[in-house]
Amino acid sequence: MKVTIYDVAKKAGVSISTVSRVLNNTGRISERTRKRVLRVMEELHYQPSMVASALTGKRTRTIGLVIPDVANPFFSEIARKVEDRGREQGFNVLMCNTDNNPETEEMYLSLLRQKSVDGIIIGTTTNNYTMIKELLEENFPLVFIAQDIPELAINVVRVDDFLGGYQAVSHLVSLGHQQIAIMLGNLSRTSDKYRLQAYQQVLQENGLKCEESWIVYTDYSMADGKRAAMELLQSTPRPTAIFACFDSLAVGIYQAAKELGLRIPDDLSVVGFDNTILSAIIDPPLTTVAQPIEEMGRQAVDLLIAQIEETNHTKQRIILPPHLVVRKSACHIAKVKS
Repeated sequence: MKVTIYDVAKKAGVSISTVSRVLNNTGRISERTRKRVLRVMEELHYQPSMVASALTGKRTRTIGLVIPDVANPFFSEIARKVEDRGREQGFNVLMCNTDNNPETEEMYLSLLRQKSVDGIIIGTTTNNYTMIKELLEENFPLVFIAQDIPELAINVVRVDDFLGGYQAVSHLVSLGHQQIAIMLGNLSRTSDKYRLQAYQQVLQENGLKCEESWIVYTDYSMADGKRAAMELLQSTPRPTAIFACFDSLAVGIYQAAKELGLRIPDDLSVVGFDNTILSAIIDPPLTTVAQPIEEMGRQAVDLLIAQIEETNHTKQRIILPPHLVVRKSACHIAKVKS
């Protein structure tokens, strides 16, 4: 079996990013650590996987895409749009799925660097600030998509998550709902943080109480959305409406409601976020906030290529407007049974 950078890091007792820094001769590493890593490489007969053309300083016409969960329809649609635009521009796309695991993310970022990709588009909730900062110091082309790190000067393409959350919750309030819950992932994602802020602001502006037990955190999957919804919908008092910060979570809410004998929207109103293919095919069709997924993919690729080709050195934050797509999953409170 071929020895990988992960094997070297494990035996040397260092992180993958440290091995990457030794290979690229970048960053601050003690001479002792550097010698230990090099010794392990020799012992394991590790051969870095480099693209031959990259060794001569030429571009590989390849970009990396790091996403948290390919099973999430939003990210699978993002991946498709990035791949389509990359191909149009003459670039191959290497997709890496981290399963929301920080260690896997670090491994993939290092491996993509070793593969000598020309640039990377990142859609994960990265906590690897050290590695990101090192890449930025190297002027390595990076673009974040559907995610942001406000404290860093980076290139970003995302939707206005606060506005989208505001539209979703305001719609439920306009239907007369006062007992509104929110289901989200975690606040390490800026998208979740901004959507929660919008939820709280709409309730405050309308004099509505924000029950702490109605702010529900999940791991983004349909299965966990269902689990969380089962608990929420059996609580007292039960919310009459739920704002799901991802369409995948909304599907989990649908499943839980069905098992509990609750009808949507007669007994429970639901609004999602993303407008993926799921939103139109579930029954009833889901009212949701549409993200301009095709435009996000196009802009991210174009922004990355501009960095690769050195036609744009200015860091940009491109924030695209969302819009509410009203379908049949939410109705007026007068129709909801108490």
